[in-house]
Amino acid sequence: MEIREGRQSNPVADEVGALVAVTRPVIAGVLQSISEEVVNAVGERGRLPLRMLGRLRKRGDGDCGIAFEYAVHDAVISAEPVVVERVADALNKCRIVRGNPASILFAIEKTGAQQLISTEVGLITENSRVLSGQPGQPVKLKKYLNALAAAFRRPGTRPNLPQSIRGLWKADLFLGSTEPDHWVGTTVKINPSGLEAASGLRIAIVPSLAGRSDSIRLDEQKNLVVCPLPHDGSFMQVFYEGWRIVQALCESDFRMPREVDIPNPLHREVARIFVERRGFPVMEAIAATRKFAQPGLLTSSTESVPNIPFATTVAPGTSTVIAPFPLTLTAPPGRRLACHDGPAGGQRPPVR
Repeated sequence: MEIREGRQSNPVADEVGALVAVTRPVIAGVLQSISEEVVNAVGERGRLPLRMLGRLRKRGDGDCGIAFEYAVHDAVISAEPVVVERVADALNKCRIVRGNPASILFAIEKTGAQQLISTEVGLITENSRVLSGQPGQPVKLKKYLNALAAAFRRPGTRPNLPQSIRGLWKADLFLGSTEPDHWVGTTVKINPSGLEAASGLRIAIVPSLAGRSDSIRLDEQKNLVVCPLPHDGSFMQVFYEGWRIVQALCESDFRMPREVDIPNPLHREVARIFVERRGFPVMEAIAATRKFAQPGLLTSSTESVPNIPFATTVAPGTSTVIAPFPLTLTAPPGRRLACHDGPAGGQRPPVR
């Protein structure tokens, strides 16, 4: 699995410039996600014109998705202080009070292929238990992984899950600690209004909103510990708008999409920049549009991470993930700190 990271370096300024800045790496990600077999049938990857990109992507031999939850996951495993401290406090409210916070990224693809991405197999042991916040003995996570995958694909199997984790298939992450080997299902939402209750989900990661309290709190109605994380919401909005523009361009073979597909005039202006270059090789078009992008908005990097398929014979369709990293989810250079346990006895102090 290839993760193409887009780390925000500066605040969003001009909307068109910002959208060009984020669509360029997204288009590059789509190009790289197309399988070698498909590319070799039509020519060299470096010479593929923009107009071919959507046509080849439609074959389904490669796919590219955006996963903000990967940025949260990466911040936890990298021990970014601003994230780890708040996650630790949220876990405290779920009665996980020992050990360093850890994260398991749980990815279920639209094709029916399931993967655990960027995690050690050993994190999930025979004794790993999921705390649901309901009375009774917590269930063992490993025992139900296959059933959770099946519940995503086949709604009719959901009643077969224990009542306490019947909605756990909606989890984006499992947050917890290997020391007590306890974990909680976690949902990551860009829009806090999209939060919904589900049996087995215990933590909700949402963005902090200006003028709203960023305190970690228990939503008793939803049985969710809501954990706001400070990050630049405008950057995330621009990233997702850029992704939608690229989707529309791929669908139209980089001809101008219909107005119903891209109704926003500024978004259409961004689309037009690439439509005018549909006959040029993808990487040449990306290089040529650099001058129109907001300078210094983001830095891009690529890394390969392990992916562990389970409960399926379907090959994963997603080979590339675009992971936006907004400001404040990334510590300044030199500030990647280890997370240490609290007072003697290995327990963290309670949330104030």
